[in-house]
Amino acid sequence: MSSRDSAIAASLAFFDAGRFRDRLADLVKIESTSQDPGHDADVWKYLEEGIRPWVESMGFTVSVHPNPKEGFGPILTAERIEDPSFATVLTYGHGDTVRGLDDQWDEGLKPWVLTEQPDRWYGRGTADNKGQHALNLTALEHVIAARGGKLGYNMKLVIETCEERGSIGLREFIAGHAKELAADALIASDGPRVGPEIPTVSTGTRGTFHFDLVLDVRPGGVHSGNWGGMTTDPAIVMAHAIGAIADRNGKILVRDWLPRNGMPAAVRGALTGLELQSEASATIDPGWGEPGFTAAEKVFGWTSFIVLAMVSGRPENPVNAVAPNARAHCQIRYTVDSDPAGFAAALRAHLDAQGFPEIRIENAGIRMPASRTSPDNPWVRYVVASMEQTLGQRVQVIPNSGGGLPGDVFVDFLDVPLIWVPHSYNGCKQHGPNEHFLIKPAREGIAAFTGLWWDLGEPGAPGKR
Repeated sequence: MSSRDSAIAASLAFFDAGRFRDRLADLVKIESTSQDPGHDADVWKYLEEGIRPWVESMGFTVSVHPNPKEGFGPILTAERIEDPSFATVLTYGHGDTVRGLDDQWDEGLKPWVLTEQPDRWYGRGTADNKGQHALNLTALEHVIAARGGKLGYNMKLVIETCEERGSIGLREFIAGHAKELAADALIASDGPRVGPEIPTVSTGTRGTFHFDLVLDVRPGGVHSGNWGGMTTDPAIVMAHAIGAIADRNGKILVRDWLPRNGMPAAVRGALTGLELQSEASATIDPGWGEPGFTAAEKVFGWTSFIVLAMVSGRPENPVNAVAPNARAHCQIRYTVDSDPAGFAAALRAHLDAQGFPEIRIENAGIRMPASRTSPDNPWVRYVVASMEQTLGQRVQVIPNSGGGLPGDVFVDFLDVPLIWVPHSYNGCKQHGPNEHFLIKPAREGIAAFTGLWWDLGEPGAPGKR
């Protein structure tokens, strides 16, 4: 029987020999975007050809299901049951990607070809999320081999292909298969570390709430010379309305959007001492957002308001006219400490009080709910301890990541603690051209998960019966 150290050494040897890179290259070349039309066959191919044979070789029983919502991507489930009395771990990933944006990548790079450079692998899905779930499954493969075909616990797997469209259908699917997917914990990987060099565990995600601000003034544009200065310009009114929602420095003025009782002490405590760094693609602006908060508190523990898009007239072809209307699409990123059920009503009352009753709020609603497991949960503590043993360094625990993931679905229907272990970083360009996976964090990730999958089969692991 192999040891923990030898299992980790074997997975690292596999990685260092380029075999994981080659496996990821095969997954990347499947053009499984869910955002571009015409790729329905590719998302099925990813599950049927990229994942099914591989996990079946590890002893999983696999099924690929159509999405409960017609027109959206399929969902793969798999299970590996050694003993019904054993603990069961559920892991998750998504095989779909955003658009390829083929014509926007730098020279020599292509979205559906893995291209290696000294410290990174380029390709669509390398970071989000093919590389991340492939690392975890590769680590599992080595632990199964090292333990002679036995883990000492049960494993279940969900891989969806609609995450980049908001995980449409996943809620209905998990609700309908809750009995088959019952587990003691969810341990999976997506999103970024808090910094490229900092191993991270997140126990939830912020939610996303979207809405449109709309102002229609007249049926069509009117001559700017004949009418400018005496007829309402909707763009100016819209700009002031947005300025009433957040001030010049991004402080949210709709205070009912904020955590109801302020930032919980446990959240603030988990973030104490965490210093985030600016990156080449974006800077941390100290004066932006809620005054008196650190950057980590702003993005991991508080509410953010973002104007995702706004338009009045035709910016690409302006004419001498006062525009007839203005529209802005906005987003609220919120934690479980806020109540999204009241967001739209709070905004309506605020706009009215600020003198903007003519601004309409349309299409308001949650795109992805917030979720959080306590950082003190025994499963969280066990995962952190395992990772720290393997990596020989401190693991940063954050109560929720800044971005969104469908963790709420697993909490609501399976009642599992959430442990997200991201392998990427904020600068990976996951939703734009030149997406890439940093090799060093990836190598640490495969080692950490090999150690973790091993440890969960040892005496004293949580959930053992």
